[in-house]
Amino acid sequence: MSNTRQPAAVVAVHSLREFFRDAVRDALLHQHVEIGGQTEQYVVNMLTLFARSEALFDQTPEGPRLRPLVVLLTEALEARTTQQRCAGLQRLGDVSLFVAGFFAQGFARKLVDIDYHIAMGGRAYGTLSDAVRRTGQHSLGPVFGELAAKFQQLVDALNEVSESGYQHSDRDILRLYELWLATGSRRAQRLLSKLGVAPSAAARTAFRH
Repeated sequence: MSNTRQPAAVVAVHSLREFFRDAVRDALLHQHVEIGGQTEQYVVNMLTLFARSEALFDQTPEGPRLRPLVVLLTEALEARTTQQRCAGLQRLGDVSLFVAGFFAQGFARKLVDIDYHIAMGGRAYGTLSDAVRRTGQHSLGPVFGELAAKFQQLVDALNEVSESGYQHSDRDILRLYELWLATGSRRAQRLLSKLGVAPSAAARTAFRH
């Protein structure tokens, strides 16, 4: 019998935007998260954009690099115009949401980082919501406000999109438990329950102190 592993089946995708739209809707439904139509469209457009690496990473002599969040925040705060400041905050929120949603497994030993991304992204969107309302862009204010208010829930939904087809096992218990401690992720809590672990709220309280 040959031990050669068979390649995974490849699913044809005619439209990346349609793929993300369907995947995000399914994840939101499964996670029991409700967001407005404009907010859903915003998230889908952001995922479609960042599917191209050149839109997410900066090109440097050392190759593609993702600028640290603190650099994005500094650039936004030091922007000369309101428009530039809003663009900087939007970039910070978008990058934080995408990275926390799609690279969560990379934080297995750096859980403070995912907590940091969630805090930075949520605050960026919240500040941006207030800023665009003051500039009269009322249609965008509620979108950024909802992204801020439901940032953690959206991260959970994007985690599900990124891990579609992945079956969690006992080896994931520690990572999921630490993720739940750091962020309070309801998705991580549900997955732990499926693996036979019932995390206690008292543990999170002790962890934060």
